[in-house]
Amino acid sequence: MAPSPTKFMPFTTLLLIISIMVSASNGNDQVSRPNQSETTLVFYLHDVTTGPNATVAAVIGLKDKVWSYITFGTIFVVDDPVHLSPSVSSTQVGRAQGLLTASALDGSNVNVILSVVFNNLEYSGSTIEIQGISRQRENYRELSIVSGTGKFRFARGFASLETSFYDASTTRSVIRLTLNVIL
Repeated sequence: MAPSPTKFMPFTTLLLIISIMVSASNGNDQVSRPNQSETTLVFYLHDVTTGPNATVAAVIGLKDKVWSYITFGTIFVVDDPVHLSPSVSSTQVGRAQGLLTASALDGSNVNVILSVVFNNLEYSGSTIEIQGISRQRENYRELSIVSGTGKFRFARGFASLETSFYDASTTRSVIRLTLNVIL
C-alpha cells in the first residue's frame, strides 16, 4: 500500500518553515553587515551665544525662570558653522544644526540632537545625525552617531566634543568635533 500524501504534509510544512527561517536570517546578515569601513573626521564648531551673529538661541523655557544652559527645561536651537580648523577663516564645510535641551534638574546635562549638514568637499549634500547627553561641566563629551544621509547613509559610531577655546566676555567658543563613523 502506498503512503498517503497527507502523512508527508507535516514534514513538508516543517521543512518549508525551517528553509524560510534560514533564508531570512542569512538575508538579514547580509543587509546589516556589509563591508564596513571606519572613518575618523575632525572638524571645529564655532559657537556664539550672544549678539547679532549668535548661532545658538534659547527659544523656550519654564515660566518665571531665567532661560540658560543650566536651567532645567530650557530649549535652544543651534546653527553653528563647521570649519576644518579652529580658525574662523578656515574652510567652512557645513553647519551643525539642531536642538539642545537642559534636561537635568541640577543643570548638569544637556540633551543634544544635532545634524551636521555638509555643503563643501566630498561630503556635500550628506548629513551625520548625532544624539545623546552632553555633560556640561566636562571638557570632553561623547555622543552617539545614530544615522546619516548621502555618503553617510546607515552611519553609526560616536562623536566626541572637546572645548578648544572659550571666551566668556564674547561668549564665543570653538569646539573640536571628532566623528568616528562606521559605514
